Amino acid sequence: MTNGNDRKTRSGVWFVGARGSVATTAVAGCAAIAAGLHPPNGMVTETGPFAGSGLPPLSSLVFGGHDIAHCPLPKRAEALAAGGVLPYGLAAAVRGELAAADAEIRPGGPQCGDARTDEELIAGFASDMGDFRDRHRLARVVVVNVSSTEPVPEPGAVRQPPSSLYAAAALRAGCPFVNFTPSTGLRTAALTHAAAARGLPHAGRDGKTGQTLLRSVLAPMFVQRALTVRAWSGTNLLGGGDGAALADPGAAAAKNAGKERVLNDTLGIVPEGEVHIDDVPALGEWKTAWDHIAFEGFLGSRMILQTIWQGCDSALAAPLVLDLARLVARAHEVGLAGPLPELGFYFKDPDGGPAALGDQFEALLSFADRLREAR
Repeated sequence: MTNGNDRKTRSGVWFVGARGSVATTAVAGCAAIAAGLHPPNGMVTETGPFAGSGLPPLSSLVFGGHDIAHCPLPKRAEALAAGGVLPYGLAAAVRGELAAADAEIRPGGPQCGDARTDEELIAGFASDMGDFRDRHRLARVVVVNVSSTEPVPEPGAVRQPPSSLYAAAALRAGCPFVNFTPSTGLRTAALTHAAAARGLPHAGRDGKTGQTLLRSVLAPMFVQRALTVRAWSGTNLLGGGDGAALADPGAAAAKNAGKERVLNDTLGIVPEGEVHIDDVPALGEWKTAWDHIAFEGFLGSRMILQTIWQGCDSALAAPLVLDLARLVARAHEVGLAGPLPELGFYFKDPDGGPAALGDQFEALLSFADRLREAR
């Protein structure tokens, strides 16, 4: 760990799902970029418009988190490298940083047979977060949920979903919260009120990495060119932990809600068609997303646009997660509180603001100016 006076200004990043693919890729990538081993491809906060905006340097971030998995981060990184997610040799090159982050991971929950009440879980999680901040003398800790997607809670459910337990713990510990998943998180009446009362910045939900990113670009095109979208269908083929989690119909429904929301917000309607998510374990960490768009042009002529997106979700998500952690940490430093609609560029289900990617990017650049002026 870095010694000296800079401890007072360092920021922590506390991952919920800290041994998953996204968190592992983010920790390894942060270390690699900070050491000059790789360029910061995919990190918007490392581009010119964000220079001088006061974001915490990548080299100053300290990582920890919660998880119910037991595979250490160095081993997880080796598996990701074997699958082509991380570059050859990177896991060995940043093994020290991965081991340091792994030493800061605490048992999550609720686990199978866990008898703890919601209050006991929240208190335990909050204690872990606060202890992490105090031991490393961090100025702040941003809690980022990158765990597996949960089903939407049943009406009248007695227990809070895990994502809301972690969100409540973050608030209790005085930590800003980012929900990069479609799970409930802060989106309950009680927690929304608690977040406002605590005066903490928060952002989310559901990171926009692939298919929905493309939808947020294409949908405004149809509107701007006065072309009527008749139907919009999609299919996702994916493996890894996401594929297994989204094989649950409830979790898939939560994920698809964000994909539909982008179309509804931009087109003003939800066109005919559905999004299907298929678990294909052989694909590992890679996914293919296919969209079929039926639209109508001049004099009723009917036309089709098809797109195919193939990529590695962890490699797409990790730079966005690092961006968000830095932006929210800076927002907390300058005293901003409540939802941050300016960060809608990163989310399927943002906290307000425009729906089109271009407009969201302009809002993000304005936010960078705002942070710069607050210095």
